[in-house]
Parts: sequence; C-alpha cells; structure tokens
Amino acid sequence: MTEELAPLILRLETQRTQALVAKDLATAERLHAPDYQLITPGGGSFDKAGYLQAVASGELNYLDWLIESPQLRLAPTMALIRYRATLEFASGTVRCWHTDAYEWRDGQWQAVWSQATAIK
Repeated sequence: MTEELAPLILRLETQRTQALVAKDLATAERLHAPDYQLITPGGGSFDKAGYLQAVASGELNYLDWLIESPQLRLAPTMALIRYRATLEFASGTVRCWHTDAYEWRDGQWQAVWSQATAIK
C-alpha cells in the first residue's frame, strides 16, 4: 500500500499547493477537509473558510510554492508529508518547514492540518 500511497500524497500536495497559487478555489475546496486548519510561519491560524477567503481576496497571494525534499509517514487512513517550502509573495520570499496531515475521508484524501515554521 505505501508504495502506491507515497506518490499519490505527493501528487495531491502538489495539486493542493498549486491550486492555491493559481487561485483554483474549486480544487482547493476539494483537497481541504471541512475542519482544515493552517498554522502560519508567524504563529497565526486559519480555518478552511478563512484560508480560502484569504487566498481568493489576495490577502494571501502566493506567486509560487516550491516543494523540496519531501518526506512521508504513511498509514492506511492517515498520511504526513514534511518538506522545505519556498513560498513566493509580492512582498518577498518565505522559506519554511511545511508539514501537512492528510486523512482518508469519504473515499478521498484531504488535508486536515498544515503547520509552517519559518526557517531562520
């Protein structure tokens, strides 16, 4: 199972992050669980509605999101992915450790938690 799951989770994480860059809210809506929560590099937090609204409005305006050296921990109904991320905004570049928790829910994998920690 894990041989098949690892590339799937990496593909979903890439789709999720690129949907945020492209402001593809339909894809972002599908890939984030209803109870999704993000903890930002600055220590703030967003629930799913607030996060997608911030992306839609441009409050969070991702210009690019690069995933570097992903590592995964996998179980039948939960997957964790951790990597170094480079986030590009109009205001500059943020480098952070990024960890996402995915759960298998109602026949699909969805992101439930994201934690970003700034790299100094």
